[in-house]
Amino acid sequence: MSDASHFHVRNAGTAFDPAMWEGVSVNRSAAERRAADFGTRRSVKKLHQAAWLVNAIRLTDLTTLAGDDTAARVRRLCAKARQPLSPQVIDALGLGDMDLRTGAVCVYPTMVPHAVAALDGSGIPVASVATGFPAGLMPLHLRLAEIEWAVEQGATEIDIVITREHALTGNWQALYDEVKAMRAACGDAHLKAILATGELGRLTNVYAASMVAMQAGADFIKTSTGKESVNATLPVSLTMVRALRDYGAATGARVGFKPAGGISTAKACIQWQVLMKEELGRDWLEPDLFRFGASSLLGDIERQLDHHLTGRYAAAHRHATS
Repeated sequence: MSDASHFHVRNAGTAFDPAMWEGVSVNRSAAERRAADFGTRRSVKKLHQAAWLVNAIRLTDLTTLAGDDTAARVRRLCAKARQPLSPQVIDALGLGDMDLRTGAVCVYPTMVPHAVAALDGSGIPVASVATGFPAGLMPLHLRLAEIEWAVEQGATEIDIVITREHALTGNWQALYDEVKAMRAACGDAHLKAILATGELGRLTNVYAASMVAMQAGADFIKTSTGKESVNATLPVSLTMVRALRDYGAATGARVGFKPAGGISTAKACIQWQVLMKEELGRDWLEPDLFRFGASSLLGDIERQLDHHLTGRYAAAHRHATS
């Protein structure tokens, strides 16, 4: 594993234990009220805002998951991951000694070899979606084979999708068995379990699915594929983060969190960082425990940093990511 990846002890999982979520009911109105506070009670300005935005770059899984992805597009994305800001901005912010780079590059399995080659020597992990992303409606043995293939190609992180039907029908044992088999197929690669929360209905289902995935050994839990009609939201993220906290209190394990889908503005990335700091503490503002899944977020962060330095907004096309 690269230095930029995980340094804490992995989540070993537990035996299947419904007592960890049975009887838990999530009040959506209360979650929405709490979520509305993040980033609004106290605003960060000027140099403090710039520091939060630079940290968000370190936390970003720079992503391309399009049907027309090519080796050339992936190489361009990897170049951006290696050097997310221009040398002029780096110098102006005094970050010359920081070795600033993104948390990972996330691609489809067939793009993994191109990303591995382009990132060679950088220490930036390559993450691959797998298991029939985004729907996951493939036979389990094929989904496991896809994980194994992506790992063989060099992926060190695997973003899997769960079978939503298991969560919607309350078949938690089946969900546990599925994710546990996927964790085994990953080997040394870290597993991020995408819950596709926009398709799970109640927040109570989101909490239970989070707990089941962690019991099965997930190293991260992730909100969305980015392909659902509703992706990452603050109330859903709060629910998942509370599950992380409860699981950690019960087991001592530290599990990461990745919101993905629809996070495209600098303002939003600060709100999610505030959520993590207030709910879980400073450790969850590091890339081994928190990532943004994003494709266009970096462009807006660059624009805001340009504005911080010059007082002017650059055109969006000047900060394309691929």
